[in-house]
Amino acid sequence: MIKNYLKIAWRNLIKNKASSFINIGGLAVGMAVAMVIGLWIWDELSFDKFHQNYDHIAMVMQSETNNGTINTGAAIPLPLDAELRKSYGSDFKHVVISSWNDPHVLSSGEKKVAYYGTFMGSEGPEMFTLNMLRGTRNGLKEPSSLLISQSVAKALFGEADPIGKTVRLDNQAVFNVSGVYEDLPRNTTLHDVAFIGPWAYYITSPGNARSLTDWGDNSLFMYVQIADNADMAKISKKIKDIKLSKMDPADKKYKPSIFLQPMSKWHLYSEFKNGVNVGGAIQYVWLFGIIGVFVLLLACINFMNLSTARSEKRAKEVGIRKAIGSLRGQLIYQFFCESLLIAILAFSFSLLLLVLVLPYFNDIANKQLAVLWSSPLFWILGAGFTLFTGIIAGSYPALYLSSFQPDKVLKGTFKAGRFAAVPRKVLVVLQFSVSVVLIIGTIVVFEQIQFAKNRPVGYSRDGLVAIETTNDDLHRNFNALRTDLLRSGAISEVAESSSSTTGVNNDRGDVSWKGKDPAMSDSFGNIYVNSQYGKTVGWQFTDGRDFSANFISDSSALVLNQAAVKYMGLKNPVGETIQIGKKYLTVIGVIKNMVMESPYDPVKQTFFRIGRGPFDDVLIKINPQAGVHDALSKIAAACKTYSPSVPFSYKFADDEYAKKFATEERVGKLASAFAILAIFISCLGLFGMASFMAEQRTKEIGVRKVLGATVFGLWRLISKDFVTLVIISLFIAIPAAYYFMFRWLQNYSYHAALSWWIFAATAIGAVLITLLTVSYQSIKAALMNPVKSLRSE
Repeated sequence: MIKNYLKIAWRNLIKNKASSFINIGGLAVGMAVAMVIGLWIWDELSFDKFHQNYDHIAMVMQSETNNGTINTGAAIPLPLDAELRKSYGSDFKHVVISSWNDPHVLSSGEKKVAYYGTFMGSEGPEMFTLNMLRGTRNGLKEPSSLLISQSVAKALFGEADPIGKTVRLDNQAVFNVSGVYEDLPRNTTLHDVAFIGPWAYYITSPGNARSLTDWGDNSLFMYVQIADNADMAKISKKIKDIKLSKMDPADKKYKPSIFLQPMSKWHLYSEFKNGVNVGGAIQYVWLFGIIGVFVLLLACINFMNLSTARSEKRAKEVGIRKAIGSLRGQLIYQFFCESLLIAILAFSFSLLLLVLVLPYFNDIANKQLAVLWSSPLFWILGAGFTLFTGIIAGSYPALYLSSFQPDKVLKGTFKAGRFAAVPRKVLVVLQFSVSVVLIIGTIVVFEQIQFAKNRPVGYSRDGLVAIETTNDDLHRNFNALRTDLLRSGAISEVAESSSSTTGVNNDRGDVSWKGKDPAMSDSFGNIYVNSQYGKTVGWQFTDGRDFSANFISDSSALVLNQAAVKYMGLKNPVGETIQIGKKYLTVIGVIKNMVMESPYDPVKQTFFRIGRGPFDDVLIKINPQAGVHDALSKIAAACKTYSPSVPFSYKFADDEYAKKFATEERVGKLASAFAILAIFISCLGLFGMASFMAEQRTKEIGVRKVLGATVFGLWRLISKDFVTLVIISLFIAIPAAYYFMFRWLQNYSYHAALSWWIFAATAIGAVLITLLTVSYQSIKAALMNPVKSLRSE
């Protein structure tokens, strides 16, 4: 019986080639989109699950209150390490203190490579269950030991065994390689940690010494693994006030609250607002999951519409089968077999599409997804997915077609009825409603990105190059480096800074000024620069003057941004004295706000002051008259002269600033691709429906032509039904899109307005696309010779 059903289904596919192509093609595209999104969601949901202790690992975080606003971050003070071990040791299996993941230069012999790495407690490799290729996880117990990744080992030692060999770090300390671990997967938080150094070295090295009793110095990371039978929520509540109880009375106004952030929330639930975890990347998992479901649903709707639209052609078949004894259940089974065959064919084509588009998707999504051909689970899920699609697509046609009464069908009195087309029209409206929402959403995302990009940044990014320093060579030789570069003619100015122009690395809260409310708790951006900084970055003064090497007093001077002046309520800031810690400094200038952090948030109150270094960045302004390639070659030569042990590496400020839009641009590109596919699938369905309607109304069109109807009039007659459906969908989609995109924009403090033209342009575009889709069949039917359509009458 099944063989017979499949044979009939195959014959119907061959007989109705156009509708078969639309059904299979639409379903294939829908299934491919669903599978791509499914792979992406699987990758997101499995983030950090590489670590065997995934369910027991947490990051220690804290929230502090500043002027009524609760700020949450991962930076913690060093004394917390000893206090957790001492007072709560039984609750934890491992407590691991860690530095930031920073760039360093590793060298062995003549080979030099730059990689990111961190320093952490000796229990770290065991807690994170690193897969050791050589050596053991206990390799950090010696202060001169070093664990390196597989990539670093290959770069420095090739295929040779690196165990026991020496590696020089930043041309300073020498370490012995005690272990090689497998590169961490891309979907792990620590995936770019290329080496791990011993904590004992880090905490005693110059510039990294920390007080064992300073609870206000939040500059480190801490990871913990709770005891096997412990409850993470209870432990988090237990250690909540551990810092508050140890702080100086004057600092207790910050109300620090320590808590554990489980590893399961590091990636998908990383955002906090006013002390509350409000989500994060999980919103995109839901977003694209919903999009995948709807795109697949659009393809299923095409199948439903075309199957039911051609009901009259199959009515006699159903009538005869029922007349000779077929039960309705058997007919339903037959129609499900047909939809399942189409789903199987569509799944086969979707795998081909998946292979073709996955590299492009990986490039846009910044992923390394791959089809799991050898995984039985993939094929089981694929079979289930195909069966599910076949059932969803075939459910309505099977129930509808099997409901025909054989007596009416065989007497020739069967008509589909005036309301038979209503479900199809509802489904078309649903198709275009979803497509229009996706289009509007895509336009709003790109409008928001462009709005933020057009925001005045308060300095000049053009030709600004940043060199991140890994030792103090360039600082010690700064004057000679600057002289050589200026003399080359390719460089306009050179400066040093403790932060890049796209970040603020240090905050200060111990700031006082005349008229300050004693109850205020502050957080100012604190950036050290040299006297050439302003000329290099091209900051813009609204009051006062720039730093100058000619004024010795500038060592005690401050330049404030507008946000700082507004925050402190200074009416005449130049000349005011500001106390920072125990130092008194004089304001000499006010600059326009420099957008150094998120371009979507208000600029933070920040002050700039002269520092003695070493600094984190050397900033170089390329002469606009010089070629970039020539300038970079001269910069590289100068850096090689004064810092020969460090490979030359640079970043353009405009490229680094552009990275701040990466997430939104990625979402926009993916959403636009899915919106285009949704429109494509919807138009396929419209094309099929228009083809059927033109075929069904052939005699009516012939009569109208004989009676004098024009081609334009006939085109309008056929097209208006579809345009009406699209207009109805616009009335549904536009309010829905406005609601969702308005809420999305509220996530950004600095955001674009929802302009009327977005909705107007989408509406006009949807109507035009509809007309273009149905016009071919409408005009073709209108141009047909009425003699051919009426000769049988």
